[in-house]
Amino acid sequence: MASLTSIATPYRSSSYPSSSQALRVKPAANTLFSAGVRSPATSPSFLTIRSAATKPDKPAAEVEWRLKRELLLEKRVRGVDVKEALRLQKENNFVILDVRPEAEFKDGHPPGAINVEMYRLIREWTPWDIARRLGFAFFGIFSGTEENPEFIQSVEAKLDKEAKIIVACSSAGTMKPTQNLPEGQQSRSLIAAYVLVLNGYKNVFHMEGGIYTWSKEGLPIETEED
Repeated sequence: MASLTSIATPYRSSSYPSSSQALRVKPAANTLFSAGVRSPATSPSFLTIRSAATKPDKPAAEVEWRLKRELLLEKRVRGVDVKEALRLQKENNFVILDVRPEAEFKDGHPPGAINVEMYRLIREWTPWDIARRLGFAFFGIFSGTEENPEFIQSVEAKLDKEAKIIVACSSAGTMKPTQNLPEGQQSRSLIAAYVLVLNGYKNVFHMEGGIYTWSKEGLPIETEED
């Protein structure tokens, strides 16, 4: 079951490259091939075997947290509390980028916030995607997620590279070291911030405590009807 554990890890991305990988195998002499049984004399010098269930290459968002944190600090991404985030939104034209799933966003979000999902429900039905669905189901999770492959394109359609952005998710992580977490703790919003600075965004902040703390502090919330 060890392989299922890695398949079913929540927020593990899996959708950037194609889900098939090619393996080139040189056929041995006198080898017959199924599905037509072609002899070596008429067969190509190389046989291409594709496995649609092979996991794609690791995307940027799966880079080790320590390395992501180093880049975030290097690019001067800093955390702000929810009240500071509200002030920056009102007084300095900052945009709150809510990276939660669309359904959570509609249930309640800061007024004026923009929603682009960092993770979404698994949509495709390749053998690899089916295997991941089964992995999630093994742990009782029947709505497995994958990294949104259109995340950065969707952000670029709404915000230019000079935009002042505060990234937010549900409860958020932190880059601040603690006794138990000397390197802080990553979250969807910090992964999103990492992807943003990796793609040239220059003014990226991070909301400490996330939308949960925003709501708990009694700051304004708006909802959307389907």
